[in-house]
Amino acid sequence: MGAHIIPKPFRQGARKAVADANLKIALDRTTGLLKTRRAAILESFADYAAARDQAAAIKAHTLDNWAFYLEQFEQRATAAGSHVHWAETAEQASAIAVAICQAHDAKRATRVKSMLGEEISLPRALEAAGIESVETDLAEHIIQLAKEPPSHIIIPAMHKRQEEVAALFQAQHQTPPDSLKVEDLVGSARRELRLKFGSADVGISGANFLVAETGSIATVTNEGNGELTCELPDLHIVTVGIEKIVPRLEDASLLLRLLSRSALGTEFTQYTTFYTGPRRDGETSGPKHMHIILVDAGRSALAQTPYRDMLRCIRCGACMNHCPVYGEVGGHSYSAVYPGPMGAILTPTLRGLESAKDLPQACTLNGRCQDVCPVKIPLADMIRELRQDVTDAGMTSLGWRLGLGLWSKAAARPWVYRCVEFGSTLVLRLLAAGRGHIAGLPFAGAWSRSRDLLAPPAQTFLGQYKQQTKRRSKKQARRSEIDV
Repeated sequence: MGAHIIPKPFRQGARKAVADANLKIALDRTTGLLKTRRAAILESFADYAAARDQAAAIKAHTLDNWAFYLEQFEQRATAAGSHVHWAETAEQASAIAVAICQAHDAKRATRVKSMLGEEISLPRALEAAGIESVETDLAEHIIQLAKEPPSHIIIPAMHKRQEEVAALFQAQHQTPPDSLKVEDLVGSARRELRLKFGSADVGISGANFLVAETGSIATVTNEGNGELTCELPDLHIVTVGIEKIVPRLEDASLLLRLLSRSALGTEFTQYTTFYTGPRRDGETSGPKHMHIILVDAGRSALAQTPYRDMLRCIRCGACMNHCPVYGEVGGHSYSAVYPGPMGAILTPTLRGLESAKDLPQACTLNGRCQDVCPVKIPLADMIRELRQDVTDAGMTSLGWRLGLGLWSKAAARPWVYRCVEFGSTLVLRLLAAGRGHIAGLPFAGAWSRSRDLLAPPAQTFLGQYKQQTKRRSKKQARRSEIDV
């Protein structure tokens, strides 16, 4: 997955990220806006709860009948004039795409943002074959110039501030922007990319959904680059994961309503396009040849595990936007194509638990991710199960096991737990020394290296709980007296 992403421990990347003040500004600015917009748009969606239930049921039904709908899609897509290919692995998928390009003597490929393309390392495979790969999505264009991987599945350049983008464009565009204004930066990118659109030999896209009943693919974009990529060249190649299949157009319509609201806080994206085969006789637009590569890359195996529900994911990114861990460390810390809560499950299950054992630990188990998931994936529950898998496989450190063992013994003995709580609270108050925070914490340097710890409140949790219990008891007693 993502060959250009340098493998490294999550802890190492996270340590660097939390010390980066500019990254924090960029993350707060964008995730804050997306959360606000999502909350606002859902207020006007009266049937949201019912729509979520229906969407989850559609995806569950599709997975139960996966083979039937995939075969139906192949039949209908072939009847519409498309060539359908099956790829068992990521390497096979890239090899098929490259072979198709070579058969058509393609030298330049324009690409629409596709996380599946990143997963199968398609840009690197194209470049290795001497085929220029041009990212046409604005955010992907930015990170291609910066030679960086995406940090978010919807907004790949979320980690970049406006000033950084301007510096990139000034240095690398043929006609640099006139100012730091957003409209000038967009205009500069448009001028740069228009030259590529007109000279591309092949357009390569992903697909948000595959529709079994019609053999269609559906794409959603906000910049119009998808249509320019898919329709101008004579050759259109689609690389798409097999989990994107849905039975009917009606199902795709419902999921599209949830996707745009969850991803960007809009009712619909600017461009929602369905492609059903190549250009037909008498039509004046569209590619002459259309190839669809259906990619497994571990998905069939994942469907046989307790983490099967992860295949319901429609890649909206809402779980990331609401994740406090992602909000602190960004996407690059995960060293994988899919970051955030979804990545904490997909990366270990698709790439192997050993190589991503730290990712399930990158979670507070607060449950926000599964609360906002439009297809009701139990993300926090699965992350908890993955932690158990890591423990059962003996992949935790000796220090971790000893610490957890001591904690469990204390938690099982209330008097010991209360003594530890009292002692630690007393020590923390002494360290705070009237300042309200603790800048350095003994034996917890990793925590206090990049953040302060707030001084403990006047009352412990147990103290507050007992106080509230007494208040409730008194209220109930008064009500009983009144009733009598």
